[in-house]
Amino acid sequence: MTAEMAAPAWMHEQITAEQYDSWSEEQCAGIEIVDGMVVVSPSASKRHNRLARILANALEAAAGPDWNAATDFDVRLQDVPLTNRRPDVVVYRADTIDITPTRPEHVLLVVEVVSPGSETTDRVVKTDQYAKSGIVFYWRVEQAATGVPLVYTYVLDPATGTYRNGDVFTGVVKVSAPFPVEVDLGQI
Repeated sequence: MTAEMAAPAWMHEQITAEQYDSWSEEQCAGIEIVDGMVVVSPSASKRHNRLARILANALEAAAGPDWNAATDFDVRLQDVPLTNRRPDVVVYRADTIDITPTRPEHVLLVVEVVSPGSETTDRVVKTDQYAKSGIVFYWRVEQAATGVPLVYTYVLDPATGTYRNGDVFTGVVKVSAPFPVEVDLGQI
Protein backbone atom coordinates (compact mmCIF):
# COMPACT_ATOMS: atom_id res chain seq x y z
CA MET A 1 0.00 0.00 0.00
CA THR A 2 1.42 3.39 -0.95
CA ALA A 3 1.27 6.48 1.22
CA GLU A 4 -1.36 7.97 -1.10
CA MET A 5 -3.66 4.98 -0.45
CA ALA A 6 -3.41 5.02 3.35
CA ALA A 7 -6.29 6.62 5.20
CA PRO A 8 -5.38 9.80 7.09
CA ALA A 9 -4.57 9.35 10.79
CA TRP A 10 -7.68 11.26 11.89
CA MET A 11 -9.82 8.43 10.48
CA HIS A 12 -8.30 6.03 13.02
CA GLU A 13 -8.53 8.20 16.14
CA GLN A 14 -11.52 9.25 18.23
CA ILE A 15 -12.70 12.72 17.16
CA THR A 16 -13.92 15.31 19.64
CA ALA A 17 -16.65 17.85 18.97
CA GLU A 18 -14.05 20.62 19.06
CA GLN A 19 -11.91 18.91 16.41
CA TYR A 20 -14.89 18.23 14.17
CA ASP A 21 -16.13 21.81 14.49
CA SER A 22 -12.73 23.07 13.28
CA TRP A 23 -12.90 21.05 10.04
CA SER A 24 -13.96 22.57 6.73
CA GLU A 25 -17.24 21.71 4.98
CA GLU A 26 -15.24 19.68 2.46
CA GLN A 27 -13.70 17.56 5.23
CA CYS A 28 -17.15 16.90 6.74
CA ALA A 29 -18.89 16.02 3.46
CA GLY A 30 -19.69 12.34 3.04
CA ILE A 31 -18.90 11.33 6.62
CA GLU A 32 -20.71 10.81 9.88
CA ILE A 33 -19.18 10.55 13.34
CA VAL A 34 -20.42 7.68 15.49
CA ASP A 35 -19.12 7.34 19.04
CA GLY A 36 -16.24 9.61 18.07
CA MET A 37 -15.13 7.54 15.06
CA VAL A 38 -15.34 8.64 11.43
CA VAL A 39 -17.74 6.63 9.29
CA VAL A 40 -17.33 7.24 5.57
CA SER A 41 -20.55 7.13 3.58
CA PRO A 42 -20.42 6.14 -0.08
CA SER A 43 -21.91 8.57 -2.59
CA ALA A 44 -25.65 8.21 -2.94
CA SER A 45 -27.27 7.16 -6.21
CA LYS A 46 -29.23 9.58 -8.37
CA ARG A 47 -32.46 7.76 -7.39
CA HIS A 48 -31.57 8.14 -3.70
CA ASN A 49 -30.85 11.87 -4.07
CA ARG A 50 -34.03 12.42 -6.10
CA LEU A 51 -36.20 10.77 -3.43
CA ALA A 52 -34.59 12.90 -0.73
CA ARG A 53 -35.03 16.10 -2.75
CA ILE A 54 -38.70 15.36 -3.57
CA LEU A 55 -39.44 14.67 0.11
CA ALA A 56 -37.56 17.77 1.29
CA ASN A 57 -39.38 20.00 -1.20
CA ALA A 58 -42.81 18.63 -0.24
CA LEU A 59 -42.10 18.84 3.48
CA GLU A 60 -40.76 22.40 3.11
CA ALA A 61 -43.92 23.45 1.23
CA ALA A 62 -46.20 21.83 3.82
CA ALA A 63 -44.30 22.97 6.90
CA GLY A 64 -45.32 26.61 6.97
CA PRO A 65 -43.16 29.44 8.27
CA ASP A 66 -42.12 27.78 11.54
CA TRP A 67 -40.24 24.84 9.96
CA ASN A 68 -37.64 24.33 7.24
CA ALA A 69 -36.78 21.12 5.40
CA ALA A 70 -33.35 20.49 3.92
CA THR A 71 -30.86 17.85 2.88
CA ASP A 72 -27.16 17.33 3.45
CA PHE A 73 -26.29 18.71 6.87
CA ASP A 74 -25.30 17.28 10.23
CA VAL A 75 -27.47 16.75 13.28
CA ARG A 76 -25.36 16.56 16.45
CA LEU A 77 -26.96 13.76 18.47
CA GLN A 78 -24.40 13.89 21.30
CA ASP A 79 -21.13 15.63 22.14
CA VAL A 80 -19.32 12.91 24.13
CA PRO A 81 -18.55 10.63 22.51
CA LEU A 82 -19.29 12.72 19.43
CA THR A 83 -22.14 11.43 17.28
CA ASN A 84 -23.06 13.45 14.19
CA ARG A 85 -25.52 11.98 11.74
CA ARG A 86 -26.33 13.37 8.30
CA PRO A 87 -29.96 12.34 7.61
CA ASP A 88 -31.17 12.45 4.03
CA VAL A 89 -33.89 14.96 4.97
CA VAL A 90 -34.23 17.04 8.14
CA VAL A 91 -37.23 19.15 9.18
CA TYR A 92 -35.99 21.69 11.72
CA ARG A 93 -37.25 24.82 13.48
CA ALA A 94 -36.93 27.84 11.18
CA ASP A 95 -35.68 30.05 14.01
CA THR A 96 -32.60 27.82 14.39
CA ILE A 97 -31.35 28.22 10.80
CA ASP A 98 -28.19 30.05 11.92
CA ILE A 99 -27.50 27.89 14.97
CA THR A 100 -24.66 25.42 14.56
CA PRO A 101 -24.55 22.58 15.28
CA THR A 102 -28.13 21.52 14.68
CA ARG A 103 -29.22 19.56 17.74
CA PRO A 104 -32.11 17.12 18.28
CA GLU A 105 -34.18 19.75 20.10
CA HIS A 106 -34.15 21.79 16.85
CA VAL A 107 -35.42 18.83 14.79
CA LEU A 108 -38.98 17.57 14.29
CA LEU A 109 -38.45 14.88 11.64
CA VAL A 110 -35.55 12.99 10.07
CA VAL A 111 -35.83 10.88 6.93
CA GLU A 112 -33.39 8.20 5.83
CA VAL A 113 -33.50 6.78 2.30
CA VAL A 114 -32.14 3.23 2.53
CA SER A 115 -29.45 2.33 0.00
CA PRO A 116 -27.62 -0.93 -0.58
CA GLY A 117 -25.08 -1.18 2.21
CA SER A 118 -26.99 1.06 4.66
CA GLU A 119 -29.86 -1.29 5.45
CA THR A 120 -28.90 -2.30 8.99
CA THR A 121 -27.71 1.17 9.93
CA ASP A 122 -30.91 2.87 8.70
CA ARG A 123 -33.31 0.17 9.97
CA VAL A 124 -31.80 -0.44 13.41
CA VAL A 125 -28.88 1.74 14.49
CA LYS A 126 -30.13 5.17 13.39
CA THR A 127 -33.67 4.38 14.56
CA ASP A 128 -32.32 3.77 18.07
CA GLN A 129 -30.01 6.81 18.02
CA TYR A 130 -32.70 9.22 16.79
CA ALA A 131 -35.20 7.94 19.36
CA LYS A 132 -32.71 8.19 22.25
CA SER A 133 -31.88 11.76 21.23
CA GLY A 134 -35.59 12.70 21.35
CA ILE A 135 -36.39 13.37 17.66
CA VAL A 136 -40.18 13.04 17.52
CA PHE A 137 -40.68 11.66 13.99
CA TYR A 138 -38.56 9.29 11.88
CA TRP A 139 -39.34 8.12 8.35
CA ARG A 140 -37.45 5.35 6.56
CA VAL A 141 -37.77 5.11 2.79
CA GLU A 142 -37.10 1.72 1.22
CA GLN A 143 -36.30 1.70 -2.49
CA ALA A 144 -38.33 -1.27 -3.73
CA ALA A 145 -37.36 -3.27 -6.81
CA THR A 146 -40.70 -2.27 -8.37
CA GLY A 147 -39.56 1.35 -8.46
CA VAL A 148 -42.31 2.43 -6.06
CA PRO A 149 -40.74 3.35 -2.70
CA LEU A 150 -42.15 2.24 0.63
CA VAL A 151 -42.20 4.81 3.42
CA TYR A 152 -42.25 3.58 7.02
CA THR A 153 -43.21 6.22 9.57
CA TYR A 154 -42.38 6.19 13.27
CA VAL A 155 -43.47 8.37 16.20
CA LEU A 156 -41.49 8.73 19.41
CA ASP A 157 -43.10 7.33 22.54
CA PRO A 158 -41.79 9.69 25.24
CA ALA A 159 -42.54 7.19 28.02
CA THR A 160 -40.23 4.52 26.58
CA GLY A 161 -37.83 6.66 24.53
CA THR A 162 -38.43 4.38 21.54
CA TYR A 163 -40.35 4.71 18.29
CA ARG A 164 -43.83 3.29 17.77
CA ASN A 165 -44.62 2.04 14.30
CA GLY A 166 -46.76 4.45 12.32
CA ASP A 167 -48.28 4.02 8.89
CA VAL A 168 -46.57 2.43 5.91
CA PHE A 169 -47.08 4.12 2.55
CA THR A 170 -46.50 2.79 -0.96
CA GLY A 171 -45.89 5.44 -3.59
CA VAL A 172 -47.99 8.25 -2.10
CA VAL A 173 -47.27 9.52 1.41
CA LYS A 174 -50.26 11.23 2.99
CA VAL A 175 -49.90 12.19 6.64
CA SER A 176 -51.36 14.75 9.01
CA ALA A 177 -48.51 14.72 11.53
CA PRO A 178 -46.14 16.46 11.97
CA PHE A 179 -48.20 18.61 9.55
CA PRO A 180 -50.48 17.76 6.63
CA VAL A 181 -48.44 16.67 3.62
CA GLU A 182 -49.05 14.55 0.56
CA VAL A 183 -46.08 13.43 -1.53
CA ASP A 184 -46.27 11.29 -4.67
CA LEU A 185 -43.11 9.21 -4.88
CA GLY A 186 -44.64 7.04 -7.62
CA GLN A 187 -42.19 5.68 -10.16
CA ILE A 188 -38.96 7.48 -9.31
